[in-house]
Amino acid sequence: MKLILTADVDNLGAPGDAVEVKDGYGRNYLLPRGLAIVATRGAEKQVAGIRRAQEARRVRDLDHANELKQAIQGLESVSLTVKTAGTGKLFGSVTPSDVAAALKSAGGPVVDKRSIELPKAHIKSTGKHTVSVHLHPDVVAKFDLQVVAGE
Repeated sequence: MKLILTADVDNLGAPGDAVEVKDGYGRNYLLPRGLAIVATRGAEKQVAGIRRAQEARRVRDLDHANELKQAIQGLESVSLTVKTAGTGKLFGSVTPSDVAAALKSAGGPVVDKRSIELPKAHIKSTGKHTVSVHLHPDVVAKFDLQVVAGE
């Protein structure tokens, strides 16, 4: 089955890519979720318009991503207060959504939790941790997150 992707699909392609997939995968997964449309001549013209819009947006996004990177790296300190046991081990863990909220409360820009990459899957101890934020495929901002024991 020949489809045109409308969204980014892992291990398959980016929006606007024409892909050949098995019938069941296309019919039962991609099409119902709106991740793809059936490839026709009209759809191919539509894809050309989507690609032009993406190229124009990509240039703007790169400039905007660099501005956000400067704002994030210009922050003095980003700290997050969490509940801990007496040994400094956390009750639970620090997740990307916690980091996004801490970044916003420190005066930084609002970032999507899916763009935040923690040093491991989750932070489970107090101290200083380096966190990466993927703002654009070419722009990654890094900052230090101070996890502090709270009540």
